[in-house]
Amino acid sequence: MLHTLFQNFRTPTGRLGKVILFAMNRGHRPFWNWSWTDIPIPDHAHMLDIGCGAGGNIHTLLRQYPSVTVDGIDISEASVAYSQKTNAAYLGSRCTIRLGTAEQLPYEDNALDIITAFETIYFWPDLPRAFAEIYRILKSGGTFLIACEAGDPADTTWTKRIDGMVVYAPEELSRALQQAGFTPAMPQWHTKGLGTKPFRIIAKK
Repeated sequence: MLHTLFQNFRTPTGRLGKVILFAMNRGHRPFWNWSWTDIPIPDHAHMLDIGCGAGGNIHTLLRQYPSVTVDGIDISEASVAYSQKTNAAYLGSRCTIRLGTAEQLPYEDNALDIITAFETIYFWPDLPRAFAEIYRILKSGGTFLIACEAGDPADTTWTKRIDGMVVYAPEELSRALQQAGFTPAMPQWHTKGLGTKPFRIIAKK
């Protein structure tokens, strides 16, 4: 039972997955709010949230910025369905949410202004390919925001419980971003004690 519970943090499924998605929308909100601090969002920006989960971050952006379009993509059918329900008022006009992976994104080159990855890169099977794909679809000058509540690879609290989870040090991610062509800023650490060394990286194309 515990094994099934922990796997749902990676790929929510069924009734248990819905419970976890509900909890994610509530529990992650303070971290989302901090992660967006001092990041300008242009009028009419086209944005993408990779690993959108329950869609709470998308919903907040759509409400706060009436001119933007915010799409979502996730590998979990349960997450896509939940996120579509969360953002039902905007679907088809300012929002598209669909199944997909970070390694193969359904967008033309230079299409998006801002791409986000909140609490999700732990589960990407091919990080260099994903970063290259994100670089491809970002516009010149576009922003890629990575935010993780776990930033200490030596802490195995979650990785020993969730199959396939990898915790990256921020410095490792910065190197991978540079190799993909990005200009990453220095990692910024959350100082409120939320998570295990939580941080964000803002990378520019």
